[in-house]
Amino acid sequence: MSITIRYFASVREKLGAGEQLVLGDTGARTVGELRQWLRGRSALHADALDPDKCLRTACNQTLCDADAPLLDGAEVAFFPPVTGG
Repeated sequence: MSITIRYFASVREKLGAGEQLVLGDTGARTVGELRQWLRGRSALHADALDPDKCLRTACNQTLCDADAPLLDGAEVAFFPPVTGG
């Protein structure tokens, strides 16, 4: 199973535009588990995706909670509550 991860605004400034990820490597089954796994990838990921930071999450362009399930082909986005255009 693979997903696309996208980062926006300040998260994108730290981590770049995003990446493709094969979920079998992560064991993540929800958006929250994915965020936790991503935090372990590097110090930059840990800082940008810190749970104390108020970040929004969307799955397939729909806002979601941490318990949203990850499905094959999903696009997951992380962004601050207010972003500019």
